[in-house]
Amino acid sequence: MNEPVTIGIDVATAGVRAFAVGGGVVLATAAAELPAPARSVPGHSEQDARAWWPAVESALSRVTAALPGRGAEVAAVAVAATSGTIVGVDADGEPVTPALMYDDRRGADYNAKAAELGAERWQALGSGVAPTAALGRIAWLAEHTGAVAVRHTADVVAAKLVGGPVAADWSHALKSGYDPLAGEWPGEVFEGLGVPSAMVPPVVAPTTVLGLVARPVGGLPKGCAVVAGMTDGCAGQLAAGAVAPGRFVGILGTTYVLKGVTESLVPDPTGVMYSHRHPDGWWLPGGASNTGGEAVSASAGLPALDAAAEARGPAGVVVFPLRRKGERFPFASAGAAGFVLGEPADEVELHRARLEGVAFVERLALDHLRRLGISVHGPLLAAGGGSRSPLWTQIRATATGLGIRVAPHAETGYGAALLAAAGILPGGLTEACVAPQEDTLVEPVPAEREALSASYRHFCTALHQRGWIDDELHATAMG
Repeated sequence: MNEPVTIGIDVATAGVRAFAVGGGVVLATAAAELPAPARSVPGHSEQDARAWWPAVESALSRVTAALPGRGAEVAAVAVAATSGTIVGVDADGEPVTPALMYDDRRGADYNAKAAELGAERWQALGSGVAPTAALGRIAWLAEHTGAVAVRHTADVVAAKLVGGPVAADWSHALKSGYDPLAGEWPGEVFEGLGVPSAMVPPVVAPTTVLGLVARPVGGLPKGCAVVAGMTDGCAGQLAAGAVAPGRFVGILGTTYVLKGVTESLVPDPTGVMYSHRHPDGWWLPGGASNTGGEAVSASAGLPALDAAAEARGPAGVVVFPLRRKGERFPFASAGAAGFVLGEPADEVELHRARLEGVAFVERLALDHLRRLGISVHGPLLAAGGGSRSPLWTQIRATATGLGIRVAPHAETGYGAALLAAAGILPGGLTEACVAPQEDTLVEPVPAEREALSASYRHFCTALHQRGWIDDELHATAMG
């Protein structure tokens, strides 16, 4: 095979998955479980970080065993992990505390102080400091444990591969407070929080070669390149094909997420969107809604409902399918609640209206980008479990007016394998992400466009009347 074989390692909350990829083709996959996070104490979310490496080694051993050369042909490996999970380590880089997970809130008070200490910095980045940001948990670890340093999940795994400390990538470091615009840790914030500068690692761009595998391990040959990866969400975005400026992917899983690429940083005054930095220096804006697949999962017999809803055509009612109170993207409102405008004739019409409602959230997200001056080049890429529904994809295409191309490989591990390839290919990420794929373009249905546009305007007006979206976004959506 002329194309290099690379492996992407996805360290998620529930387990590890490894993808072996060559020339854009998945050659083998393997998985290993991790212990579930402990959340017995309110606000606490912990995992045994010592379980990460055995699970990674197990998945690596199985995926390399499935290759023709049993791993000898693997040229590079990269790690993508859950964004915001950190662990305290000793001088040798070994975990000495439980891993504090992405949703752990014990750093909330520190984060509130960090928001004030670094206000100008966060304003320039167009982002805030969430209560669950890893930044506050770093301060908590500094004050309450004997850890001499803090590392992200990917740092711990990469260090095991190379046999020594490694730099962090600026993607995993973002929620820890790293400033990708200035290219530095927020010294004034750490000083104010009492965090020694030595507690955090040096930071490099994703796709940087961190080192070489020190000894054969998990089927990887000695000398295999270990490449800096990105967070799970960013790796998934790249896997879906949203790599160059103007390309965006709508990920429809339990919730809806929109992620894409811009040439320059576009701060969001509303704070509902924040940006990672692209390995090539561009920016990766994105946001996550509280609606999505979960909003329709209560319906029984989804395939049959889809078929009936497709035959029925556009719904005569409008639904905001929010299953829990509060929305965060494309607008932020703690008081937002789902609603139904009109009386559905039956379960079929309600189901269709729910699908349309999620599509309206996607269109509003695109309108939010438009009001910020961000251009989206069609087709819109699609990923996530909801994208497996032909009807839902058709509705999304018609509602947004954009063709939608369903990504064949949007898994985090696949994206990590592309990042590994980018670290060793002369063309970098652009060359690594060129892969054969079938044409899955879904075009809007002209006959349904007018009805869906009318329902979308009704939807946006209802949001505006409730005070959930501002005048500017409402005008953009109606224009």
